[in-house]
Amino acid sequence: MQSYCKTLFYKGGFMDKRLCAAAVQFNIALGDVDRNLSKAVAGLERAAKQNVQLAVLPEMWSAGYDYKRLSKHAEETPRVLDAISARSAQLGMVVVGRLPEKADGLIYNTAYVIDRGELLDRYRKLHMFSTMGEDRFLSPGNRTLVVSTSAGRLGVAICYDLRFPELFRKMALEGAEIICLPAEWPRPRQEHWRTLLRARAMENQLFVVAANCCGIQVKLDFFGMSLLLSERGEVLAEAGDTDAELVATFDYQEMLDYRAQIRCYDDRRPEVYGKLP
Repeated sequence: MQSYCKTLFYKGGFMDKRLCAAAVQFNIALGDVDRNLSKAVAGLERAAKQNVQLAVLPEMWSAGYDYKRLSKHAEETPRVLDAISARSAQLGMVVVGRLPEKADGLIYNTAYVIDRGELLDRYRKLHMFSTMGEDRFLSPGNRTLVVSTSAGRLGVAICYDLRFPELFRKMALEGAEIICLPAEWPRPRQEHWRTLLRARAMENQLFVVAANCCGIQVKLDFFGMSLLLSERGEVLAEAGDTDAELVATFDYQEMLDYRAQIRCYDDRRPEVYGKLP
């Protein structure tokens, strides 16, 4: 565990705002929903003791990429959501985490945003990782998400979405203050993970909470390295390759100051590059 957050303030907008955020990283037990739920709840409780107001869980945290039983795990999602929502309310915390969602005869890779017990919205992963066959088992979403919460305006993306910068610029232009990114990002692509996350923070001048898993799932080795990044792309906290609650404080005045210093939003030329094909 990293630094303890002593204070946090949120009065709306950017003024007088500091936020304590966490990435909850753990080794997902493939197919074992109850065991993973216990791990997630324990991680949230430990984070709450550090005054965390926003916590992000890994991708597919309830069961991992257990494709053979994906439909069954999706049927468990309402129960899992109820349990996490209850703990979110008890802890006074915003929780973002990815679960399999069954809807209209399809299964989606869906991140849920829960604010102190209330399910505010959901984001269905846009980009399917065809290299690993994700597109054969899961359906893509068709909308982006920026949502106002008690922790600020959150933009949500999932794992492979990280490789598509257009998505992040769209969320930034829609007022996202923090990007929440659950992931299952395996070796040997850890440098891609670190570089892409820092680039998304730098180019959009916003905060990032990226929660990866760790450990072995069948043939995949997950390296952890969950990250909390500043609006400059600086690493505020970085996990190793074992279970951890990674904690850092985001300072919104620093974000404002940096945006005033390097005026990327004002200097854009959309009239030239327009809508990308």
